[in-house]
Amino acid sequence: MKKRIHVLEDDKDIAFIIEFLLKDEGYEIQVSSTFKELKSKLKDSIPDLFILDVMLPDGNGLDICKDLKNDTFTKHIPVILMSANVQNEALSEASSPDDYINKPFDLDYIESRIKRLIGEKRVA
Repeated sequence: MKKRIHVLEDDKDIAFIIEFLLKDEGYEIQVSSTFKELKSKLKDSIPDLFILDVMLPDGNGLDICKDLKNDTFTKHIPVILMSANVQNEALSEASSPDDYINKPFDLDYIESRIKRLIGEKRVA
């Protein structure tokens, strides 16, 4: 069964690149551009991994990560935070993400971080 990744990213170009890359690697991808949209989609399916942008139009990825890690239904799911603001990496520690990626990122790097968190198995 394919591993499902939920990407919360408001920049459509970045979301498209991540979605394209990860689908090509055999992952099932859900993309949301707002926290409200993410919450709505979680009612239908729970992912194996979250990738969250920090700066969002209706929230802060740091706070969203904290909420996910404190929720009974999602606390076991790995979370990767990503941001172009270098200062957010230090701030992210309080949110307890499983990993942090600086933007811009190398596509091979993001793929390796995902494999580390949810397994090496590639599904084509």
